[in-house]
Amino acid sequence: MLDLSAIPEDQRAAVLAVLQERDALKVSNQRLEHLVAELKQLVHGKKSEKLTEDERQLAFEDLETAVAEVEAQQDASMPAGTPARKPARRNRGNLPADLPRIEQVIEPETLDCPCGCGAMHRIGEDRTERLDIVPAQVRVIVTVRPKYACRACTNGVSQAPAPAHLIEGGLPTEGAIAHVLVCKFSDHLPLYRLSQILARSGIDIQRSTLADWVGTAAFHLAPVVDRLSEHLKASGKLFMDETTAPVLDPGRGKTKTGYLWALARDDRGWGGEDPPGVVFTYAPNRAGKNAEQILQGFDGTLQLDGYSGYDRLTRPSRTGGAPIKVAHCWAHARRKLKEIFDQDGSQIAAEGLRQIAEFYRIEAEIRGMGPGQRLSARQARTAPLVAAFGEWLQAQRLRISAKSRLGEKLTYIHRQWDGLQTFLSDGRVEIDSNAVENLIRPIALTRKNALFAGHDEGARVWGHIASLIATAKVNDVEPFAYLKATLEAIAAGHPRSRIDELLPWNFKPTS
Repeated sequence: MLDLSAIPEDQRAAVLAVLQERDALKVSNQRLEHLVAELKQLVHGKKSEKLTEDERQLAFEDLETAVAEVEAQQDASMPAGTPARKPARRNRGNLPADLPRIEQVIEPETLDCPCGCGAMHRIGEDRTERLDIVPAQVRVIVTVRPKYACRACTNGVSQAPAPAHLIEGGLPTEGAIAHVLVCKFSDHLPLYRLSQILARSGIDIQRSTLADWVGTAAFHLAPVVDRLSEHLKASGKLFMDETTAPVLDPGRGKTKTGYLWALARDDRGWGGEDPPGVVFTYAPNRAGKNAEQILQGFDGTLQLDGYSGYDRLTRPSRTGGAPIKVAHCWAHARRKLKEIFDQDGSQIAAEGLRQIAEFYRIEAEIRGMGPGQRLSARQARTAPLVAAFGEWLQAQRLRISAKSRLGEKLTYIHRQWDGLQTFLSDGRVEIDSNAVENLIRPIALTRKNALFAGHDEGARVWGHIASLIATAKVNDVEPFAYLKATLEAIAAGHPRSRIDELLPWNFKPTS
C-alpha cells in the first residue's frame, strides 16, 4: 500500500489520479483478456464445431463488439498527448471508384500570411475518404483540406484542422455507424447479414469491422443511457417488466436464457409533463435481486405484473431505497380468466371478464385527463365496481378447488389484490402495465430474427442501444437522425456537463 502521508500535499491529487487510472486500465485489461480467451475458445475449442454457421457468426459478432468497446474505453482513459492506438486497417482502400463522392473542402479561417506580406497560395492538400451511409444510399465523403503557403516568406503552411470523428482514422462517418446501429437494433438485422447486403453494392465490409463500429459507438453512447436511467428513476411512478434474451453459451454449444429488464416511464395517460422513455438492462437470470439493483435510487410507485421476484422491492430490507409501492396489472388478471374462458367457455371466467371490462370502459373515458380528475372518477365510479369484483372473487374461491386451473387463476388474482387497487388511490397510476409491454415488443422481433445474442456482452450492448432507439421512437424522433446527430456531437467533443442535450426527447432535427 502506498503511504500518501509521505507524498507532499500539493502532489497527492495527481498521484491519486494516476493510481485510479492504473486501476481502471487493470480492470479493462482483465476484461479484454477474458474476451480474447473466449474468442479463442470459439475458434479453436473442441465444442465449437457443434455451432451452426449462424450461431458462430453471431458469437463472433458480439464478442468482437465487446472487444472494440473495451479498446475504446482504454483509448478514452489515456492521458492527453498519448499517441492513439493504431486503428485496424480492415477494408481500407477498397471503396469502389464508381460510388458517388461528395467533397467537403475545409478552408483555414484566414488566408492572410501571419507575417503580413499578403495572401497565401495553395500548395497542396490532404484528402481522406470515409464511407458514409444514408438510408437507401451508399456514398463516399471526401474531405479536402487545402494547404496554403506564402510565396514571399517561409513562415509556414496554413491548413484547416481535420474535423473530429468518432473513430479517428477509421472508415465510417457517424452516419454510417448510426445506420449500422439502426439496422441491427431497430430493423433486427444481424451484422453478418448487413455485411452481405453491403457486398451487393460492391462494399466489402467484414462483419468484424461492423462489430468494431458498434462496440465503439456503444462505449461512447453509454453515458447517455446512464443519464437516461437517472432521469427515469427521478420520477414518482415507473413501469417495470422483463423479457427473455436468449444468449449463446459457446462452451456448451447451445443457448442459455438471459433477461432484459425494462424500466419505463409513460405519463401520457394523465397528461404528465415528463417525456416517455425506457432503459433495458441485461442480466443473466430472472432473480429479483436484478430488479433491486436496477431500481437503486428510485422511491415511488412501480407498476408491474405478478412475478414473485418483485416481492423483495416492498420489504423494509430493500437495498437502494425505501420500500416501493406496487401497482399490479389488471391486464394480467384479465388474461388469466381469458385463458380459462378460451379453453372451456367457463361462465365463471366469463363473468369475471365482464366485470373487468367495465373498469376498462371507464378508463377509456378518462384517459388523458389530469390525475385529479381521474382519481375523482375512479373513486366515484370504479371503486364500487372493484369492491363488488372482490366480493365475487372470494365467493368463487370458496366454491372452486384451489387445485383446479380456474382455482389457480383466481388465487393469482387474490394474491395481487392490494396492488390491483393502487390505481384507485393515485390518478397517475394506470390500470395496467401495457405501456411497458408495448415498449418491449421490438426486443421480441430482434430475438426472432437474430435467434439470440452471441454473448452476455452483446446482450448488454443490445439493451443499451435498444434503450435509445425505443425512447426516440416513443417521443416521435426518427432513430437514425437522432443517433447520427448524437454520434457527431460526441465526436466533436460535446461536454459531459450538457449531456441532457443528447437525450432522445431533446433532439431537434435540422431541416
